[in-house]
Amino acid sequence: MNIVLKRMFFVLLIPFYLMGQNTNVSKVATTSAAFLEIPVGAAAVGMGGAFVGVANDASAIYWNVGGISRIGKYDLHLSSMAWIGNTRFNFVGLVLPIGESGALGFSFSGLSMADMAVRTVEKPEGTGEFFSAGAVSFGISYARNLTDRFSLGLTFKSIQENIWHMTAQGFAVDAGTYFKTDLFGGMVIGASISNFGSALKLKGRDTRSFIRIDQTKKGSNDRIPTNIELDSWGLPLTFRLGLSTVAIKNDIYKLKVNIDAIHPNNDYESINIGGELSFLDIFSLRGGYNALFLKDREGGLSLGVGVNSTLLFSNTKFQFDYAYRNFGRLRNVHMFSLEFKF
Repeated sequence: MNIVLKRMFFVLLIPFYLMGQNTNVSKVATTSAAFLEIPVGAAAVGMGGAFVGVANDASAIYWNVGGISRIGKYDLHLSSMAWIGNTRFNFVGLVLPIGESGALGFSFSGLSMADMAVRTVEKPEGTGEFFSAGAVSFGISYARNLTDRFSLGLTFKSIQENIWHMTAQGFAVDAGTYFKTDLFGGMVIGASISNFGSALKLKGRDTRSFIRIDQTKKGSNDRIPTNIELDSWGLPLTFRLGLSTVAIKNDIYKLKVNIDAIHPNNDYESINIGGELSFLDIFSLRGGYNALFLKDREGGLSLGVGVNSTLLFSNTKFQFDYAYRNFGRLRNVHMFSLEFKF
């Protein structure tokens, strides 16, 4: 590894050291836009969320954008799942190779839920009104192979959360690196920083009210407009370092093993581990465990399957993936993904 690559990896590892100086406070529930932490892609979820060192499909826009320049084909990724609390999460990612210049990526993620009745203390059964809540993010990515082994990528994304008449907006940047070594049959080292950006603050007409400044004086104006000032909340900044290698490979099957170390700004550190056993590059079995060593975690086991095929009369490769993730006392989730490479 030359001196330039060493320096880049050193810079990426600095945040792990700095944030690790205070490990006694988890800071759970102190950030906004929590939907940005929902994992993307059934293949990655099935391997326990250990995907930073894999990053071999369009879901890498989420996990490690530095990997998208290694795909080498047009890649469309669609995934959907029923998330916790009767919500639904969807992700769409598109990667476009642009020759030696690298690759472009475009992404959309959204969290939605059914409309809910407006209830008040005076009308606990409902006022007859309904409100909705949700969150969306749009991103544009660029990655390039700096050498035949090393890649670097960036994602710029807009973020919006809303509830009834209130909206919070912001921007963030993701960065990722991908490095293929000669160790253990070509082990890949990946690192990523996600959601480095502006704090979010809700704004809208629901904080507007009217008051009388002096209640002791009759005839004074009781319609003085005021706005409740809300706090700003930072984004869920996350640092990941991942390793991935092919442990066993022959003409029939291949075993890939992965491990990711995660350091968020709103929780304790943890580790994800996972693996994939594929047969003839057609059928895959996956398994993994999320959030190892995380205090007070819920569940952790992940399982998944995948099927690859080539569409008739076309060179388009089609992949269907399914993943199950256990969340303990919370609702277990099932994710489905479709991948088209052409």
